[in-house]
Amino acid sequence: MEASTTITQEVEEPLTPVTSLLEHLSELRKQIIKGLAVFIVFFIVVFSTINIWFPFITRGHSLIILGPLEVVKFYMTISTTLAFGFSMPFLVHFLWSFVKPGLKEDESRFLGLYAPMMLVLFLVGVIFGYFVVNPLSYSFLVSIGATNFDVMVSASEYMHFLIMTTVPLGLLFELPIIALFLSAIGVLTAESMKKIRGWSYITMGVGSALITPPDFISQLLVLIPMIILYEISIYLVKRTERKQMESTA
Repeated sequence: MEASTTITQEVEEPLTPVTSLLEHLSELRKQIIKGLAVFIVFFIVVFSTINIWFPFITRGHSLIILGPLEVVKFYMTISTTLAFGFSMPFLVHFLWSFVKPGLKEDESRFLGLYAPMMLVLFLVGVIFGYFVVNPLSYSFLVSIGATNFDVMVSASEYMHFLIMTTVPLGLLFELPIIALFLSAIGVLTAESMKKIRGWSYITMGVGSALITPPDFISQLLVLIPMIILYEISIYLVKRTERKQMESTA
């Protein structure tokens, strides 16, 4: 009887990792389905109310379409972008629910505290792009073209320009949280950030040139907040390091 029990245990033990993997995949599948369901609901709501909020997106600009399918493409693109933005808090929560059991205590505590702030900073960056970078760069570029050309902006090009001047800024505004996370896991320190400050500014300058329209005003409008955020990151990391030293003293 004891031999039979031992054999059964030896057979079942190798299956434990497989069972664990299947459980993880099942949980991941559940969170993905929940995320897709939330996204689809927001997409339906946004798409069905497009005539209400459409003037806020186009800002009253006269846009043209180059074919019947471009209307559908434009509506789908803007509806997908807005639905993704509205569903992001839920997607972050679902992702957090999935990865939390596998995180270390320090990582779990950090993400639990700062995940909401990451969303807030992303929205602040998008709002900054929408109300500052986009209108100024759009007016500047159109005024340059109006000097020698009859400027007609297509709906698809306008949508591409709008996304380009908003979404990347939302990602860039999360720099302080990324710096704090790297500091929390011991990869980054305030002193190392100070040492590479010059190279970081050059990198940010190149990055702002790549993600913004090819005009100096847009690049400057993006570069200045990036520099400010970098300095804020140094301050926050230094402050965190000071608190850690005081707690261990």
